Amino acid sequence: MKNYRSSKITNNKNLKPGLIDLHTHSTASDGSLYPGDLVRYAKGKGAAAIALTDHDTLEGLPEALETGEKLGLEVIPGVEISAQYNGGTMHMLGYYLDPLDRILNQELKRLQEARKERNPKIIEKLRDLGIPIRFDQVQALAKGQIGRPHIAQVLLQMGVVTSLDEAFQKYLTKGAAAYVEKFRFSPPKAIALILGAGGIPVLGHPKTLRCPSFRDLKNLVKDLKAAGLKGLEVFYPDQTPEQTRTYLALAQELDLLPTGGSDFHGANKENVDLLIGLGDLKIPYEIVENLKAARSTTGSIAPGK
Repeated sequence: MKNYRSSKITNNKNLKPGLIDLHTHSTASDGSLYPGDLVRYAKGKGAAAIALTDHDTLEGLPEALETGEKLGLEVIPGVEISAQYNGGTMHMLGYYLDPLDRILNQELKRLQEARKERNPKIIEKLRDLGIPIRFDQVQALAKGQIGRPHIAQVLLQMGVVTSLDEAFQKYLTKGAAAYVEKFRFSPPKAIALILGAGGIPVLGHPKTLRCPSFRDLKNLVKDLKAAGLKGLEVFYPDQTPEQTRTYLALAQELDLLPTGGSDFHGANKENVDLLIGLGDLKIPYEIVENLKAARSTTGSIAPGK
């Protein structure tokens, strides 16, 4: 495992030109750009590579991969799987997986059905709170799966909130007034599904786990590594430099691949732009090279360059 340093991360002149983004969403889940348009946007911004990691679905990957091939932009097939966790929120990212893997697609349908069942319950809770929101308003915004960002958009349009962030904090995030739980896989199950599809499992945005202490986080990540975890999302918007250094040190200590991305949702996530996040995100191509090296040692057969 390479020993990353901040200066090396941002200033290595031997790296492939351009930045990368390994955490993006399209209309296949809760992003605002179609998969092809997302790739075109990344190409226009000078990206060296991006990964499409839609929530609990692989449906956007064929279009994204095809567009990347036409434009000469490296597109990494990925996914973001919801995992059960009693503290905060746990998401498992998967990279270089096979978009056609039968078992993974079959299992992801269970999560998609859980989303469909949850959305009307959220609407019902909001109505019980006196907010006259209708499900057809949310449906009109969604181009693929309906998700909480679409509900947040309607709340913003209705003037119930002044920002998407307020909508989540007040109504939609875990523990908020209209939040509704849904079925999720256990973390080992999510990891096993990614590995079974030839992918590399990475724990997403550890900040959202809300671990009480660093020791708790470390013990959790160690348990996940024992279950097959290969990486940790170190570089991410909306975290302090100290948190980034902590996650990087943890990845190095446990010999996990550090990754990162903006969690780009287009118009459905305010102020977060592709490649740069909130403006200061800089993830070099070296991260992709290390993923590729790990992929070759694990025998992944997923498509992609």
